[in-house]
Amino acid sequence: MTARLRDALRSAAEDVPTYPVYDRALATARRSRRSRLAAAAGVVMLLALAGVVVPLTRTPAFDPAAADAALPDRLGLPPIGTLHVSDRPRLGSASVIFTGPAPRLRGWNNASVVGLVGADADHYRIMRVGGEVAAGETVHLSPDGQHLARPDGDEDEPGIDVVDLATGRTRQLKSSVTNTVASTPVGWAADSASLVVRDEVPVAFAGATYTSVLSIVPVDGGRWTALASGAQEARFGSIVAAAPGRLAYQAGRTVTVADLQGRELSSFPLPDGSSLAGKGAWSPDGATLTLATRQPTTGEWTLHRVDPRTGRDDESLRLPAVARAVAIRLLGWAPDGSALVAAYQEDMEAPERPLEEQAQPPAPAEQASSVRVLALTPGATAPRTVLTAPAQVNAVDVADQVIHGGRVRDAQPPGGVGGRFWLWTGLATMLVAGAVLYGARGRVRRWLDRRDQRDGDGVLH
Repeated sequence: MTARLRDALRSAAEDVPTYPVYDRALATARRSRRSRLAAAAGVVMLLALAGVVVPLTRTPAFDPAAADAALPDRLGLPPIGTLHVSDRPRLGSASVIFTGPAPRLRGWNNASVVGLVGADADHYRIMRVGGEVAAGETVHLSPDGQHLARPDGDEDEPGIDVVDLATGRTRQLKSSVTNTVASTPVGWAADSASLVVRDEVPVAFAGATYTSVLSIVPVDGGRWTALASGAQEARFGSIVAAAPGRLAYQAGRTVTVADLQGRELSSFPLPDGSSLAGKGAWSPDGATLTLATRQPTTGEWTLHRVDPRTGRDDESLRLPAVARAVAIRLLGWAPDGSALVAAYQEDMEAPERPLEEQAQPPAPAEQASSVRVLALTPGATAPRTVLTAPAQVNAVDVADQVIHGGRVRDAQPPGGVGGRFWLWTGLATMLVAGAVLYGARGRVRRWLDRRDQRDGDGVLH
């Protein structure tokens, strides 16, 4: 090969662009490492998200007939971050609902929080309701424990919300009463298929006077059937008791019995110092009604039965009296013949009511600082406490199926924090971690480059 040819080949070789094999290899390695790190981080975040969300979205099968419903022997305040009734997993059915001025039962803008306890376990849920409400008075648990009735709070078109605890859905029942300004549920029919609703209708200028209108309302959205009407000042329909095919309600000093089509069957005046005992006023066989009477000398409360047609004393109940209570409300009858009553303990620090409100007796929860559920067993010398509640829980309602089952279980109210706390904490942690990683991506890249360079230098040397 001549010198000229060698020079030509060398010149041609020098003109060929150099392929950066080492740099390309490093870049490929860095991309592969970043991809693996990103994929691993994504998998970790997805697993963390699944660990938080999946338990909250799972809907276990629920069979109402197989539920081992029982009354918890004590209540606790809902933990911070307690799941709502619309959250998953669904509650299915409840044994008890409760309300009061306790700190965890108050929401924003003067909203009330209703606490719920599962039918067969200490699964707690909450439901927010605008304004003041009281369990068993303005918010009612259905006899089967699967539905909750509450005022919808709509001032323009008042109505009732019925919350299905098995699905989490809410059915709205708009009032058909002309000119109503407020609708409030006051009781359930025995089959859980209908509600008794009270509407307030102004009858004088500026709404100074109201008429209370009672209606029977099918939960499936059927026609509202007028039951009766009367003066609001008489606390018309403030107490409603249901038996199969019949209702009894109190208006002032009169008790009226009607069928579910709104036809009046009978009525009778109440004796002095007596009132319809509560939603459980009907005897288990539906033959008699129960009245609650406060003894003027001792202040004790006693129960006695009367004929629903005439109001005459029908049967002597050998039940112990309830002392040191401002009011009692009969919830129902246990299989052993015991009467379960909510006993309202007096609130000694409650402010005196305005004069214009003193013409009618206050609702039990308005006078109480706390509430207990007592069993009045025939032949016993004193009531037996079957449920206690924290201070400032001043109203409860119990599902009829739980009362009729007669079971009381040892309760373990949840402590710590609830499912919503963990959900939001997990999401917030992932968002913060993602933001930190995104902001530090430049530093991470430079660190990886320096590491690769050190590895490369070690190989070359």
